Amino acid sequence: MNVQQVMEIVMQDSCGDQRLPETGDVLVTGRGDSVVTGIVTTYMATVDVIRQAHAAGANLIITHEPTFYTGADQLDWIQHDPVYEAKRKRIEDYGMAIWRYHDYMHMAMPDRIYTGLLRELGWESKQVDYPHPWIYEIEPMQLSDLAKMLKQKLKMDVLQVVGRPDMTCSRIGILVGGGSLGLGKESMPMELMREQQLDVMICGEITEWTLCAYVNDATMLGMNKAMLVIGHERSEEWGMKHMTEWLQPLVGNIPVHFIDAKEPFLYL
Repeated sequence: MNVQQVMEIVMQDSCGDQRLPETGDVLVTGRGDSVVTGIVTTYMATVDVIRQAHAAGANLIITHEPTFYTGADQLDWIQHDPVYEAKRKRIEDYGMAIWRYHDYMHMAMPDRIYTGLLRELGWESKQVDYPHPWIYEIEPMQLSDLAKMLKQKLKMDVLQVVGRPDMTCSRIGILVGGGSLGLGKESMPMELMREQQLDVMICGEITEWTLCAYVNDATMLGMNKAMLVIGHERSEEWGMKHMTEWLQPLVGNIPVHFIDAKEPFLYL
């Protein structure tokens, strides 16, 4: 298969013949007619991921998020930037094609980012009947124990908490990545907590004056509300990890590997 054929088979498997008139899911680097020797899936094509992909014999990286620092991988502002030039040179020296697989992944039914996260948490049976994969019912536990479980399952050293660690929770919302910013409606996460009577919201990204402030005020008023912030990368990486399982049969004998982009932060 060449790069274009892999892209087409993935999109077809995700949402059939449906194609978006505008999308960030573009071939960021490389050529569509290049023969694929190996594939790496990852949350983000960082320099380390690119290096490891090359060492593994891959020449196609399927990344969920952008490669060049803006949502649409725009390049007009970055020409002659030393970081961009050095990264681009490494990509070209390795002959690496990079394809962003984001919009079509979220369009799949069910959303394949959530599918991977739920497999990692073991929460496949916890989902509540709801039009979106946002609501879960678990056995009652303390917030601190839920936080410990997330840290263990998602391989995290720390996570941010708003709320009382000793509160009991069972009805949980999950908004991965930037979804916790409201998906275009700033009030959406708060409305979801209210309408679905959620005890806890597990978040990717946050804005401190929206859900964070809402939950903080609720706590100060004695209400049983909390949020756990695991970050964009830790909430979405798992969809790319488990992508290898359904992608491998589609591409035959082309090797498919997952490389963890890892959190971008150090905690001091």
